[in-house]
Amino acid sequence: MHDRPYRSALYIPGSKDRALDKARGLPVDVILFDLEDAVAPDAKVAARDTLHAALADGGYGSRKKIVRINGLDTEWGKADAAAVGAMACDAILLPKVNGPEDVDALAALVPDLPIWAMMETPQGILNAAAIAAHPRMEGFVLGTNDLAKDLNSRGRAALVTSLQLCLLAAKAAGIVALDGVYNAFKDEDGLRAECAEGRDMGFDGKTLIHPAQVAIANAAFGPTDDEIDLARRQIAAFEEAEAQGQGVAVVDGRIVENLHIVTARATLAKAEAIAALESE
Repeated sequence: MHDRPYRSALYIPGSKDRALDKARGLPVDVILFDLEDAVAPDAKVAARDTLHAALADGGYGSRKKIVRINGLDTEWGKADAAAVGAMACDAILLPKVNGPEDVDALAALVPDLPIWAMMETPQGILNAAAIAAHPRMEGFVLGTNDLAKDLNSRGRAALVTSLQLCLLAAKAAGIVALDGVYNAFKDEDGLRAECAEGRDMGFDGKTLIHPAQVAIANAAFGPTDDEIDLARRQIAAFEEAEAQGQGVAVVDGRIVENLHIVTARATLAKAEAIAALESE
């Protein structure tokens, strides 16, 4: 579990001054500044300068600032990579990663920034473990719309295998994994259900397409008051048991071992990180 919160990751067009300014006041954990899908072809070159200026102006606080570029196989990708390398951001996101060689290509162009991968192609999903193990890789973003298109599939259930393969790879490598977007941004119940499913599967957060989705994602992927209370009681009970020479404790009728304490401490660390971010 990562101490830094990744509950909500909102896509923001890199070409829109108003959206870039509004993002400064949104309670999101991650901003995905987009130079790819959210920017029209005739605006892509100018978007680099617009985004560079916005990031230079700052005001985004401790939010994770990740820039998604166009693919390196497009006419804009390499110039995007060079531009992002000079931006005041935290990481660079590469779309349609098919294998570790794609990460190698970006790493050669941008030597200093951590790299994130859009996992949105069948080949990429099958190579998830090798991609996650790349030394520059920091996180996965699931591109469920593109993946569903390539699979010619319908419904979330058809993507479960792909989601779980990416999760397994991410957890094995110790990197972040963010669930894909929920397209019906006015359907709060549907979003809440999908966030709950993603959290239960093990994702660190949800990628979002509209500010109205932020509060639901933050609630779903952050520890609840009950989880925080349980974590504190587990730690206290286990420490008391250890002081008495015992290897396990019992809380609410359930055995508590060291592995539960690792999770409990991570829960409290995450809660503290969220509180610090929200107090800015």
